[in-house]
Amino acid sequence: MTSEEGGTAKDLLATVVGAVGGQRREGQEDMAVAVERALNEGEHLLVQAGTGTGKSLGYLVPAVARAVTEGERIVVSTATLALQRQIFTKDLPNVIDALEPVLGQRARAALFKGRSNYLCPHKMGGGYPDEEPGVLAIGPTSDLGREVARLHEWSNETETGDRDDLVPGVSGRAWAHVSVSGRECLEGNCPVLSACFSQKARDEAAKAHIVVTNHAVLGVQATSHDMLGEHDALIVDEAHELVSRITGSATHELTVRQVERAATRARRIGVATPNLDTAARALDDALEASDAGRLRLGPSEQLAAALELVRSAAREAHSAVSKLSKEQGGAKEAGAGAKMAIAALGEIVDVCEELQAEKGHYVVWLAPADGDYEATTPARVLAAPLNVAGLIGERLLAEKPAVFTSATLALGGGFDTVARHLGVEDPQTLDAGSPFDYGKQGILYVAQHLPRPGMGGISDEALDELADLIRAAGGRTLGLFSSHKAALMATEAMRERLDVPILYQRDDQVSTLVKQFAEKPEACLFGSTTLWQGVDVPGPTLSLVVMDRIPFPRPDEPISQARSEAVAQNGGNGFLAVSATHAALLLAQGAGRLVRAASDKGVVAVLDPRLATAGYRGFLTRSMPDMWVTTSRDAALGALKRLDDEARSRTLEPEVAEG
Repeated sequence: MTSEEGGTAKDLLATVVGAVGGQRREGQEDMAVAVERALNEGEHLLVQAGTGTGKSLGYLVPAVARAVTEGERIVVSTATLALQRQIFTKDLPNVIDALEPVLGQRARAALFKGRSNYLCPHKMGGGYPDEEPGVLAIGPTSDLGREVARLHEWSNETETGDRDDLVPGVSGRAWAHVSVSGRECLEGNCPVLSACFSQKARDEAAKAHIVVTNHAVLGVQATSHDMLGEHDALIVDEAHELVSRITGSATHELTVRQVERAATRARRIGVATPNLDTAARALDDALEASDAGRLRLGPSEQLAAALELVRSAAREAHSAVSKLSKEQGGAKEAGAGAKMAIAALGEIVDVCEELQAEKGHYVVWLAPADGDYEATTPARVLAAPLNVAGLIGERLLAEKPAVFTSATLALGGGFDTVARHLGVEDPQTLDAGSPFDYGKQGILYVAQHLPRPGMGGISDEALDELADLIRAAGGRTLGLFSSHKAALMATEAMRERLDVPILYQRDDQVSTLVKQFAEKPEACLFGSTTLWQGVDVPGPTLSLVVMDRIPFPRPDEPISQARSEAVAQNGGNGFLAVSATHAALLLAQGAGRLVRAASDKGVVAVLDPRLATAGYRGFLTRSMPDMWVTTSRDAALGALKRLDDEARSRTLEPEVAEG
């Protein structure tokens, strides 16, 4: 990189930071220069940028400059719709406004989401068959009816049709009455295309310099079809989540209800489905006779036969619907009913072919209905790709430059692990650091004296330790648990033992609980899964983060299990490549909840002695923020007590002064 190139990125960043009234952040300048070089020279770049670095400006400034000056189209993706919206409505407009006078041209920006995120005017006008007739008719007597009625009122007010613009929101069931999936959309054959909110957004995205999307869209791009169109570069924020998001997008399931729904759609437009009805019953019988879990040797003879019946019957019905549609003059005349049937039947055929694919390409397993934690009889057949690195490399990267950034990319102290999982070969790398002094602001306490965690939730000894830690901290605790069972056990135990509010993840929406937690210094928030990432509560309200155990995936989790075995069969260490990597990522994300501002101080407590004794402990701790590490219980409790005393004294100071 020439000094002139570096100077460009630095100068532009300084212009933007000055315009928004911000301050120069450590590592941000280095990141902007590295991103500029990657885009200019067609390189792949991995950047670890810790909390507080301001990484969004670090990549947006050089991206906007490159796109405008070279007339390019650059896609920026982040993990969630909420983060996507933040970038599009806050960070990106600031950059565009500040750079317009310098570049002599205003950058065009657009938001890109899947079609199901938008109202469908054709469906709302009755163009699609209603799968739940009479919802509007029951109106005030039904929550669902009231929600759908509200959506129809909102459709006359909104300019975007974007579900995120509807506040407060509605249930997914209600939204399904006014939206369609990508498969179901009539696209160019829609009779009300000119009024389509989704198409308007896509048209704007096609002309934009910067397109802001999310990882779910990248999942479709990598596993199904081209949604984004031609673009010159890709920037992936929150890149540590990309592999799991791509895997989720590529994971497909087959259920009896799904087959029955497809048959119903076909019959509505006049196509008889006796074979598909028979196949649905055969699938139901096969699932009833099976056990949940991974199918190591492929489906049983009965299940394999049922899958072939379903595939054959779905293809037959698909052909019949397509033929009828053509006889009626094409998709526009046949209407949305045919499109819905074709979409449902095509999806079944695709899933069956994945389930019947050559062993080694997909992981296949049986599971109870989604959300049914008590059931033992499977209700779903699922298939996921064994490896998504190839999909990412071939379908997302191709020969274009790509930038991947996150606060947690250097797992085990290096980038090799993440690069391998992302399918990125020989990338440039940069650790932009963090403005925080973790060694002075945080303590990593490993409770070495506790017994090794078992499979039964959380031990009595760990609960005793948790109670003592919370007492010392005066509440102020985020409890991150490896399972909902452990989180619920801890919630119930602490509510009995302690006189502080204990908020539990499943008691309300996460956003509501986090708000309550932030407003009550004495409160604790317990949960699993989503709480390990994304909780941002700076200040003395949060001075203790507790993790009940090292968050390895469950030994019987099908995808992790299959990927570990595949690595081992190729001569690698399956445990380190899959399980330890998964745990390192979550540990890093979980520990990152503690220090969110320069004034934050506290303790991360891990109630799992293996983090102090196991041979892999170094790989895990090197992935976490560089805090002061101790196994001394007294040191941890003492630090928490001092922080609580300091926080309470600051709270009392105004009252003392007034008195």
